Amino acid sequence: MKRSITRLLMAPSVIMLLVWMIVPLSMTIYFSTIRYNLLYPGQNNFVGLMNYEFFITDPGFITAVANTLILLISALSITVVLGVMLSALIDKPFFGRSIVRVLLISPFFIMPTVNALIWKNMMMNPVYGIFAWISQSLGFQPIDWLGTYPLMSVIIMVSWQWLPFAILVFVTALQSQDTEQKEAAQMDGATGWHIFRYLTIPHLARPIAVVVMIETIFLLAVFAEIFVTTGGGPGYASTNLAYLIYNQALLQYDVGVASAGGLFAVLLANIVAFFLIRAVGKNLTV
Repeated sequence: MKRSITRLLMAPSVIMLLVWMIVPLSMTIYFSTIRYNLLYPGQNNFVGLMNYEFFITDPGFITAVANTLILLISALSITVVLGVMLSALIDKPFFGRSIVRVLLISPFFIMPTVNALIWKNMMMNPVYGIFAWISQSLGFQPIDWLGTYPLMSVIIMVSWQWLPFAILVFVTALQSQDTEQKEAAQMDGATGWHIFRYLTIPHLARPIAVVVMIETIFLLAVFAEIFVTTGGGPGYASTNLAYLIYNQALLQYDVGVASAGGLFAVLLANIVAFFLIRAVGKNLTV
């Protein structure tokens, strides 16, 4: 009886969730099998897998996939490594620790578009940006970051915004670390590095897996930073899958090919997340 009541109470939420997911997915699958171009209304012929072929043979497809994976792996590496190091540092008591924690976490609450504008105009501008001022102060020529190193620039922007999320998760996890184990290890002669390697890192194994999983979902769909700063260029130098799909859907008005690209991106996201989570979990628990 109790199980029936529980299932009955959960049914509306489950049904809404299924509708929320299945209806858009079904429409995307349908659009990916027809010739659906907004410039030619009414010509919705069934084309089978032709849209998938067009998307995969797009001149920027290979570059977009490579850029997507490079951006993902680079941003994950930066946020996880720096996140663990900074979390371990601010976990120790020192004067002004509360203020430092707030300052480290605050970039996460900045919208991606604002984040991109800050880096584009205040940091990386080759004329009046902070990086240009530092280069001139040291006697070097300013670098046009967005023109010369577009993908690296996007990686820096994205990593700067997602690093606070990793720090927030890791700092919270460190609050539950057993201090008695650390004290016992110190009494046995363990150095700070030994405590960090054999106690702190294993303790952060699950939080690291959580950070990797959540960041993977969002990093595979990075769009605002690319749209605001580089526009996917020069050429396809900073184009990822999300921007390539946008280009097909809203610049070339080909909804059919864009739908096929969206399904490919979903498949790629699941494959990457599966292997990343397994790799992270296996390496941290060894």
